[in-house]
Amino acid sequence: MKPVVITETKTQLLRSAETLIRRRGYSGFSYADLSDVVGVKKASIHHHYPTKERLVVSVLAAYRSRYADGLAQIGKRHEHALDRIDAYGRLYLSGVEQNLGCLCAALAAELETLPAALRDGTTAFFQEHIGWLEKIYAEGLSRGDVRNTIKAKEAARFIVSALEGGLMMERMVSGRSGFKMTLSAIRKMLEP
Repeated sequence: MKPVVITETKTQLLRSAETLIRRRGYSGFSYADLSDVVGVKKASIHHHYPTKERLVVSVLAAYRSRYADGLAQIGKRHEHALDRIDAYGRLYLSGVEQNLGCLCAALAAELETLPAALRDGTTAFFQEHIGWLEKIYAEGLSRGDVRNTIKAKEAARFIVSALEGGLMMERMVSGRSGFKMTLSAIRKMLEP
């Protein structure tokens, strides 16, 4: 099997498609929109990605990979569970600053109309994050880093829900300052 070569054009297509999806959703962008943003003909996009589904599957894979790298870095840089949770929350902050929603939240909003591969990939993204946070919280419980009145499974879902909701809301309401209040509230609610 030949290795996949990522060209500069493919990189631009993936990044631009991600931005369009995070702003407009899956149904809210077309190859014509992508062509305008990247400055290539629609035929060139079809050459790299014959279908919109294949394009967005690639966008989602790249997004999940970036987050996986981010989670690994958080684990290396922070010991305390609450510091890890704060660092995780700051991954969302760049979306607020760029006026972009979460890619997977944008896709999840269209769950009923998404192709199966995108539903599965979006579900996997959230499961990966919930699983990671459960592990972080469980480790924090064993060390006394976090509140022991909340189970790890509950805390993980609370954190993801609060961050996803905060990202969506603060893009419209208060931006960075509002989202930082959400981060602060999460920490205070989870402190022992």
